Amino acid sequence: MNTFEFWGDNFPQMLAGMGVSLQLTLGALVMGIPLGLLLALGVSSKLRLLRWVCLALVEVGRGAPALVVLYVVYYGLPVLKLSPEAMTCAYIGLTYTTCAYTSEYIRGGLKSVSPGSIEAAHALAMPGLDVLRFIIIPQGLRVAIPSLMGFAIQIFQATSLTYSITVREVTAVSYSVASQTFRALEIFTLAGIMYAIITIPASWLTNKVEQRLTLRH
Repeated sequence: MNTFEFWGDNFPQMLAGMGVSLQLTLGALVMGIPLGLLLALGVSSKLRLLRWVCLALVEVGRGAPALVVLYVVYYGLPVLKLSPEAMTCAYIGLTYTTCAYTSEYIRGGLKSVSPGSIEAAHALAMPGLDVLRFIIIPQGLRVAIPSLMGFAIQIFQATSLTYSITVREVTAVSYSVASQTFRALEIFTLAGIMYAIITIPASWLTNKVEQRLTLRH
């Protein structure tokens, strides 16, 4: 059996594994970015206790490798008498990593909002909450979009780490096929091509969005 026939025979299960990787990426971003926004607001809060708690969560999440976070969730929750499925543990671990990193991107975007815009809103007697909702957050998120898109690519690649907690994503499928067929080079080459098919267009789109926002600014 030549390489292309080998790829064709194993492509359906590789595609199913890629579907799991994309589900994990989407779930981590959908849950993690809103939490990252809350952490960004918490770190910028004037309340000292809230600020330090949020800062600790951010620094631990950014300082610990994603693989370590996955292990802590996967092996730590059973100690607390909780037994979630591996997929749930993967969502929790990747979401925490996502919210920790994206909080810093978002906080940088919020800090870049022009003071003039904020002063103008206050001059119009807008309540502080409305200034945050309608002025600071929309403008800050717009600035943070390229960084968030770049991080989305990174978290998609990080889903490959979930094979270590028995999630059957594309890397886990590759390991399984390699152990059965002893054709590791060929199957991991296919996995690399599948990752590249997604990450290269995503990187190109991120660069285009960043250029467009820079020109607009």
